[in-house]
Amino acid sequence: MKVIIPAAGVGTRLRPHTHTIPKPLLHVAGKPILGHILDRVEKLDPEETHIITGFMGDKIKEYVAEKYKPKTNFIEQKKLSGLGYAVHLALEQIDAGPVLIILGDTVVETDMQAFLKSGDNVLGVLNVDDPKRFGIAELKDGIVVGLVEKPEQPKSNLAIIGLYYVSDSALLKKQLNRLISEDRRTRGEYQLTDALQGMIEDGVRFKPYTVSGWYDCGKRETLIATNRHLLDSLPAPRPIEGSLIIPPAYIATSAKIVGSIIGPYVSVSDEAVVQDSIIQNSIVGYQAEVYKARLTDSLIGHNARVMGEYRVLNVGDSSEIGYF
Repeated sequence: MKVIIPAAGVGTRLRPHTHTIPKPLLHVAGKPILGHILDRVEKLDPEETHIITGFMGDKIKEYVAEKYKPKTNFIEQKKLSGLGYAVHLALEQIDAGPVLIILGDTVVETDMQAFLKSGDNVLGVLNVDDPKRFGIAELKDGIVVGLVEKPEQPKSNLAIIGLYYVSDSALLKKQLNRLISEDRRTRGEYQLTDALQGMIEDGVRFKPYTVSGWYDCGKRETLIATNRHLLDSLPAPRPIEGSLIIPPAYIATSAKIVGSIIGPYVSVSDEAVVQDSIIQNSIVGYQAEVYKARLTDSLIGHNARVMGEYRVLNVGDSSEIGYF
């Protein structure tokens, strides 16, 4: 089995952070979003993993090379023409056979082995309250009979959450090639859902598989919410003399915490410094420094410095806020 991870998105809703780092490398619960995804992929022992990169793709390559085993191929997406186009680029380098596609900017919680074994072709889905915001799977007798991208009048509440298994990638490749050769776009882009719908119309049967959890990392609020959820599954952090650590929380071993109250729901990344501060429900990035601050619901970028009595901050990398 091959794995495809599209990770070329620019991440405009997470600026200023994505001005200096690709979205898949933003930290939640102690590691980049992409790290949480690759941890799950490694357990499947795939034949190859293909990561589609774009903006600052070299940083993604460096991270993967440092933290994970080989068998990873990187494909540069020069034109941001939609998810279908990204998958098309990967399939051009893959022989026919089974392929697992996982989006590189969301965290999905599910039994991956059970997902793969549930059918020849499987779509990860989750019941949502507002189906108009998502691609929706329509079912009949337990089989997916239609896929609609952000429908005005949804026929189900089952959102397609960015997890796909296709047993014969040649069939998907055929549909994507057709979309691109005929220049068939939806909302200006080549959509993967349109190619999957073409497979369904040609008689390919897709089984829906309801995942345990799906956590979006597309903007500050959802990134912090994802951090909260992932922290709930981590062991209690180590005690730090002179500071109070309230779980759930993640404190990197190389982080320095002095005279502070950290938590609940706080991640402090490697080589960060927090001194004389109170932080709740926030993420503190790599080598960031926070002094004499009271923060909640905040996102502090890598190498940023914050000093002073602030409440909610969204501070990009290498920034300074306060009186120095």
